Amino acid sequence: MIEEKFNVTGMSCAACSSRVEKAVKKLDGAEDVSVNLLTGTMRLNRDDNKISDADIVRAVEKAGYGAAVDGPDQRGGQVSNARTGGASDAALDDAANMKLRLIWSVVFWLPLMAVAMGHMVVGHGIMGGPLTIALVQVLLLIPIVALNFKYFRNGIPSLLRGGPNMDSLIAVGTLAAILYGTFSIFMMTRGYEIGNMELIHKYSSQVYFESAGTILTLITVGKYLESRSKGKTSQAIEKLMELAPATANVERDGVEVTISADELRVGDILVVRPGERIAADGRIEKGNTTTDESAITGESMPVEKSAGSRVVSGTINKTGFIKVICDKVGSDSTINQIIKLVDEASASKAPIARLADKIAGVFVPVVMLIALATAVIWLVAGATLGFALSTAIAVLVISCPCALGLATPVAIMVGTGKGAENGILIKSGQALETAHSIDTVVMDKTGTITEGRPKVTDVLTFGIDQSRLLSMAAAMETGSEHPLAEAVCTFAREQKMAPAEVESFEAVFGKGIKAVLGGLQYFAGNAAMMTDAGVDPDDESLQKADDLAGEGKTPLIFAQDNKVIGMIAVADTEKATSKEAIDDFRKLGIDVVMLTGDNQRTANAIGKRLGITKAIAGVLPQDKEKQVAALQAEGHKVAMIGDGVNDAPALARADLGIAIGAGTDVAIESADAVLMRSDLLDAVTAIRLSRAVMKNIKENLFWAFFYNIICIPVAAGVLYPALGILLSPMIGAAAMSLSSVCVVGNALRLKRFKTDRHEADGENIVIQEDNSMNYEFKIEGMMCQMCQKHMTEALNKMDGVEATIDLENGLAHVKAEKSVSEAEFAAVTEEAGYKLTGYKEG
Repeated sequence: MIEEKFNVTGMSCAACSSRVEKAVKKLDGAEDVSVNLLTGTMRLNRDDNKISDADIVRAVEKAGYGAAVDGPDQRGGQVSNARTGGASDAALDDAANMKLRLIWSVVFWLPLMAVAMGHMVVGHGIMGGPLTIALVQVLLLIPIVALNFKYFRNGIPSLLRGGPNMDSLIAVGTLAAILYGTFSIFMMTRGYEIGNMELIHKYSSQVYFESAGTILTLITVGKYLESRSKGKTSQAIEKLMELAPATANVERDGVEVTISADELRVGDILVVRPGERIAADGRIEKGNTTTDESAITGESMPVEKSAGSRVVSGTINKTGFIKVICDKVGSDSTINQIIKLVDEASASKAPIARLADKIAGVFVPVVMLIALATAVIWLVAGATLGFALSTAIAVLVISCPCALGLATPVAIMVGTGKGAENGILIKSGQALETAHSIDTVVMDKTGTITEGRPKVTDVLTFGIDQSRLLSMAAAMETGSEHPLAEAVCTFAREQKMAPAEVESFEAVFGKGIKAVLGGLQYFAGNAAMMTDAGVDPDDESLQKADDLAGEGKTPLIFAQDNKVIGMIAVADTEKATSKEAIDDFRKLGIDVVMLTGDNQRTANAIGKRLGITKAIAGVLPQDKEKQVAALQAEGHKVAMIGDGVNDAPALARADLGIAIGAGTDVAIESADAVLMRSDLLDAVTAIRLSRAVMKNIKENLFWAFFYNIICIPVAAGVLYPALGILLSPMIGAAAMSLSSVCVVGNALRLKRFKTDRHEADGENIVIQEDNSMNYEFKIEGMMCQMCQKHMTEALNKMDGVEATIDLENGLAHVKAEKSVSEAEFAAVTEEAGYKLTGYKEG
């Protein structure tokens, strides 16, 4: 099966998208067809042996719409043109065209209303006779119909093909008003011919040209506001696209050249200067710097990088000159993968969206039947043809499948975009919907709850100085490749302890180390090592070792000759935010289960510290999936959070798989969502975001359904006999437009979603105080990227100054550790050959 995406044109409402989806689903070889009204796209899996792209395009065209295969973007990534190039651009173009149509429609509509209603104020004597007034209305209506002929061009053929849509309702309602108005003109003409003033008077009040003009104009008002709102929903994609540099500087054959970013190849040496965005993923070959990774991970603090450090595309090189060996370029780079994931997620459908589409697919035909029934019932009841026609037209134009069609995709698009802004990549609309129903979260321990690398947590001494113990321990462990030895050596370096001189060294597999330092015999390792060495630990040291083990730590025992002289405890410590995240899950009513391959004692100790009531220990990699399946069999909706290859089966089995961004590619591919910051608090945010999106969708669907349930009967005249309440077609058109705008506006409220994140240090919340000064000024005279580079370097040479240059706008953004005067900046700028203007602080 080939996964493909098509751009679909001509859709105007949910009934359109439903019709396209049904047409393609009928094809043998087309599976998982999903049409998105908001983005104008269709995704499907196609069996290349059964159908071709041309077959799919023909099926869409036969249904009355246009289709084309979506190609790669201009930068070499497989990211949708329709979105990046983009849905937002298309929506803005649509809004611009709609605005022009609206302006000219209003230009002709205002005099149309003045002529239609003017005789009520000034009388026929001044305005002219009834027939004259009617003919003037015809002349003013023609341009409005021509400007909005799209409703007729799309709606009537769809109706004739048996698949009416929103345009069909508008076209039929408007056409009925025009035809009856035309009939009234003929009747008035007949009245003049036979001198029957009563006939003229009767039909002069039944000219519905102003209603037709008002319907078309007000519908266009709603469509214009709707298209503007749609443009705002894909801002997250636009922002992500801006992070991908269009060009890159590479070193080839010892010469630096500037190439298009889509020409980058694996193995290229990327040259990145301060202030420039990194165009591909890779590792630093040369140089030291700090990078701003906030766009990818959401983390605001700069990250220090040196030779061997990994950098990702879309991040900003802040301070140093670096050379990067590219290993992921084009569509494989992190930024393009993120764009693709967000694009696919916002264009995919949640199950609740499919339900709305099914309803919308039968909604329009039902409305047309209701309108026909309304007209017939009123005629049978003795109403005039004009009255019956007016109520039928009101039913047609007040119905709103547009609101139904927009209720879910707008909310999903805004929700996935909001997640991406906060470093949470949600891969599909279905995943976004599933997250809100999760009641149990299963977490891998190592690398998910914990840092994934051991650290020294305790240093205990028995009769010797701590510095001596660390110096001796560092000397002994330097020769070992064990992760615990690495933790001890790292801690000693951090404490600035120089290792002692080692005279001899021997590693004992599975037990520890023995060495000679300064002519004395030393031992380091576990209890078995001490027993083999003839060391007899006293009760105090045995109790300390037992206490440390009970806390989930691994005690390394150090002995000189036959006497224990100290202990260093090492543990894979919990991440700073793990406890807060687990507490937050509990507040959301979600149970937390920890899986670990460690022993039960260690699992219980970690669980006690973090407040996890269920910790399953000794779990083999292949059994993690079975644990998730067992919870599902008990009726739980399970989310699995993991980072390793051994977590991939469990991630795939879970109702919602969440991968840690620092994890393996296999885990990330198997998951439904990815936490780019590798922070469990973001998993909490994903659940909260899902609940907010689902609440928003339900609100949208409620108002869309509620609106139709209430308004259609009122438009049909149900309240007229008892209360005299009747909706005119003009009011119906205004209400229909307003309902779509309200649905989109409600979905856009999700942009105000707050993550409620806290910066945590251990168990304490720490507020980082930033005493730096910020400056901004304009630099005149810069012409190219070399100018930008030259000016950036000049400013960054100033003491305590970190600067970035916006070449396009000629602006310098400066952060300084201390106060710097305008004169100092001006002097540096002039020395570089440019001029400083527009200086401001803060």
